[in-house]
Amino acid sequence: MTITRNILLKTKKFVDGDGLIVEDFMTQKEFEIRLYGIDAPEMNYCNKIKKDERELQMPVALLIKLGFLSFNFLKDQVNLGEVCTLVQEEKNLVDKYGRLLGYLILNDGRVLNEIMIKEGYAKPYSGVFCEMLPMYQEWNLKAKTNLKGLYSIVDRF
Repeated sequence: MTITRNILLKTKKFVDGDGLIVEDFMTQKEFEIRLYGIDAPEMNYCNKIKKDERELQMPVALLIKLGFLSFNFLKDQVNLGEVCTLVQEEKNLVDKYGRLLGYLILNDGRVLNEIMIKEGYAKPYSGVFCEMLPMYQEWNLKAKTNLKGLYSIVDRF
């Protein structure tokens, strides 16, 4: 993986199943990060959920329920105030909304992005190049085959 930088962070707030508000350990500035290479269902009615409803042919209420399940699973993996490391790839530091993209390494060494995929609470996101995408696709297929996480309820999300 082409790493450009590591940032020591403290978790401050959960946004959804693939985003958190964090504080830079050195500067104490808060910002939003998006877990790189993954996509979790939305929790609110928005343009993306309307698009997902059409493409997946699933009711918005079910998609929102899946979003909350993903969100709650993420909250069980990391504690607020926990010190983590954000690892970023050289080519994609920020998404189109200004959020930092990266892999969140928890204080026990696990990677939150990987946990979300392997346990079936997020799917690979291919909209922005990610060096881990091939592995995420493989792990996602295993989660789907084994009916893990959200795949115990639906066959796609």
